[in-house]
Amino acid sequence: MVLSELAARLNCAEYKNWVKAGHCLLLLRDCLQGFVGREVLAFHRGLLAASPGLDPRATCLTGSRCIPRARQAFMPRGLADKTGPEECDAVALLSLINSCDHFVVDRKKVTEVIKCRNEIMHSSEMKVSSVWLRDFQRKIQNFLNEFSSIPEIVAVYSAIEQLLTSDWAVHIPEEDQRDGCDYEAGVHLSVSQVNEIEMELLKEKLQEMYLQAKEQEVLPEEISNQLAVVKEFLRKNKDLRTGLTEDMQKLDSLHLQHQKLESKEPEAQTPEGKA
Repeated sequence: MVLSELAARLNCAEYKNWVKAGHCLLLLRDCLQGFVGREVLAFHRGLLAASPGLDPRATCLTGSRCIPRARQAFMPRGLADKTGPEECDAVALLSLINSCDHFVVDRKKVTEVIKCRNEIMHSSEMKVSSVWLRDFQRKIQNFLNEFSSIPEIVAVYSAIEQLLTSDWAVHIPEEDQRDGCDYEAGVHLSVSQVNEIEMELLKEKLQEMYLQAKEQEVLPEEISNQLAVVKEFLRKNKDLRTGLTEDMQKLDSLHLQHQKLESKEPEAQTPEGKA
């Protein structure tokens, strides 16, 4: 059943594009975590060595928005409690690179990838076109070219190129054959691996929706519409629904609170002197 549901989802080209783009962000996150961690640690060690009397808890002297030992970094809202790069997602790492003076990089290339990430997460139906995907490939590879001397980032450049230029195919096996998704000769993703990628992306999307609702960045009606789309998607895909129950309940609860507050607002605005 799980395999047939996955095959049905990936039969939609635009959803498949969305998952592939999201998978690229996960690959980007994985390669940036180690690199950013090493760079921030080396930078702060050098800073403290050059200024022995500096309190390790002091803010950076370079104007960059991070503090020694990488205990806290400039993060998008909702991520300020992360204690290091190894706990951060792609957008948090990109934001750190963009804001910290230590990283010598073309900021425009960074912000272009951040914009693409936001478009992925804000896609109401979890779909992107092939034209969009090609543009995303160009932008993410332009960004990765800024780090051509970093082996793990170079390796991810190749992996992303292979991923985005290939067509995922789900194989429903006969006996003694493996099941999963092949996207290039010699490369195989099991059903559980593809499912894990989808789950990570959906969790991040729901977290994004939760933060938008909490900060009231979008109208309640828009959250309602997005919730309805996600609920319908999960209704049709039981294999994904089970792992997202807690996230959906959390978002539903917050949305319900906002709806109750909205319903009370007209009463609060009753003109003085009227019952």
